[in-house]
Amino acid sequence: MVGAEMPNWSDLHPVDTRPAAAGPAAVALLAATLQPNDAVLLAGPHSLNLIADIAARVASVDVLVRSAPDAEEIARVVAQPLADNRVFCGGLDRFTPTYGNSSGYDVVVALGGLDRLVSPDTSKLTWADALAALQNRLAPSGRLLFGAENAFGFERLIQPAIAAELPRDEDWARDLTEAAPCGLKPLRTAVEDAGLDSSTMYAVFPSLVDAQVALTDVREPLPAAVAARTMAERYAGPSLMDPYRLVQDTVRAGLTFELAPAWYVVVADDVAGALPTDAVPDGSGVLLEEYLLAALRVDDQAAVRRTVPDYVTWLLEQDHDVAQLAALDNVVLDGTSYRLFGEGEPVGARGEALVIAHLERFARRSLDSGSRQPWPAGGYSDGLTARLASMAGFTATKWLSSRREMVRPLGTAEQLATVARLSEELTSASARAILFRGQISGIRQSKPYRVGHAVTGPLRVTRRHVLRALRKVRGR
Repeated sequence: MVGAEMPNWSDLHPVDTRPAAAGPAAVALLAATLQPNDAVLLAGPHSLNLIADIAARVASVDVLVRSAPDAEEIARVVAQPLADNRVFCGGLDRFTPTYGNSSGYDVVVALGGLDRLVSPDTSKLTWADALAALQNRLAPSGRLLFGAENAFGFERLIQPAIAAELPRDEDWARDLTEAAPCGLKPLRTAVEDAGLDSSTMYAVFPSLVDAQVALTDVREPLPAAVAARTMAERYAGPSLMDPYRLVQDTVRAGLTFELAPAWYVVVADDVAGALPTDAVPDGSGVLLEEYLLAALRVDDQAAVRRTVPDYVTWLLEQDHDVAQLAALDNVVLDGTSYRLFGEGEPVGARGEALVIAHLERFARRSLDSGSRQPWPAGGYSDGLTARLASMAGFTATKWLSSRREMVRPLGTAEQLATVARLSEELTSASARAILFRGQISGIRQSKPYRVGHAVTGPLRVTRRHVLRALRKVRGR
């Protein structure tokens, strides 16, 4: 115990607070940074699996946590003897140089964020002071890894917490100056002010507590697709905006990195561009789905009619193991060539049925996202599927369900946009119907129509009598 410990609190088993930092990206970052002879300080809440993984990789690890129950549990998990691995319980402000390695640590890790290193007994410790305290525990040429949450990230636009304005248990009273940097630019400024000009920043998705992927650059189509998939998996329920479409749309505006849910700041050499390193497929290109949606957005039907047959031709040439995964959202278009993007949902059909299944998935996803359609919007995927299939020379009718299922956009914003578009089309159709009824009425009131009707009327009556007489004769 170093002071400011919390005896009735747990970050490992939270009740009304965030879980401990974890995720494949965190594991990959530590695996790429830690060396076997390193002495490591692990500050703040990290998952037990992450702590055990660190302890197995390095010479020694000291753990600093504020929760007394967590400290006891971590002490039982650490594999090596406590003479090498130590667990300190208390706040960062009480963790003075008299505790831990007096000569400093090779690596200091605080992936859960600096605001989780204090307790209610901490009188005052600003975010900058916390960063300085961690820097002071570094040995010369030491490496520093820490996380920072984004106060205004994608989650605020996708699915804000219902009780966002209600303080959680960990939101105890603090000094106003203790607030963490709010946003990417303030964070970069604070890091530069701390003398960490050579640091590398990662955008973390979908959160610090479940870091599935961390990317240094999300401006290119393929890294953006990885980030979008990760966010879509995290926010699979009802949302204000479609998470996948939102991330993809921010790429064009250059805001994806700035709106990331969190960031890693890494002061180390030779860092990878993506964590895990195989998270983003090699090569260039753009997802075929994104290319076609971009064409539909500007009504470039020539591009759609040119690309869909090329894709279908390529699809039918592939082995079934590849073809069953080659949905349009899992295929990379690189110039005129196609290749798989990554893992996908396999389709058991073959031949023409497989083509229709992939096209129907694209049609449904485009309607889910509320994307603009250059054709009348009816909310049914069958019509769009049949139209796309006809571009490749297929008739989709026999492969599609006879039941017309309405596809509603995933996000509330997309639903509102779709309602507005449908209302506009309904208004336009009503105006055309009024015009047509006026034309029909004008024709019926014209003299040529009345004369013709007067002449042909008796002839139609005579024709009916003749046909009735013939039927009677044939019946005899």
